[in-house]
Amino acid sequence: MGTVFVTVGSTSFDDLIESVTSVESVQTLKACGYERLVLQVGRGSLLPSADICPHISLEAFRFKNSIAEDIKRADLVISHAGAGSCLEALGAGKPLLVVVNDKLMDNHQLELARQLNMDSHLLYCTCRTLTETLRTMDLSVLQPFLPGQPKLFANFLDKALGV
Repeated sequence: MGTVFVTVGSTSFDDLIESVTSVESVQTLKACGYERLVLQVGRGSLLPSADICPHISLEAFRFKNSIAEDIKRADLVISHAGAGSCLEALGAGKPLLVVVNDKLMDNHQLELARQLNMDSHLLYCTCRTLTETLRTMDLSVLQPFLPGQPKLFANFLDKALGV
């Protein structure tokens, strides 16, 4: 059973939860072979119930002590563009689709996602383009991000954020 794990970290990103549970996105995920959707919704106002996605198994929660097991069990991780969430998914060697919150001011998330995409470590989109990105994504182009090199990641962040 193909599993998609969605995380918003400790933030509120209801637009992502709405987008990924839309009829169009769920149908696209199903067509791609995914049968299970696990949502970590953080502080958002939405906590979807299983019955909103009748054609796919849905589980939703706000927080856990660790999402490492959810990431480990996932065949695809969809995440907000927070550095910690990206690093955790990439460190686990999981295909990663980052959804940038384009409503944020001074959006450093876009620079991070763009740089990691240019280096072929992840794919990225916005909530508006999520379904189309899911429909056309080619996960085989992604290259591993080698974990265990925090200094390199810190340098990468500095470069991506123009520090």
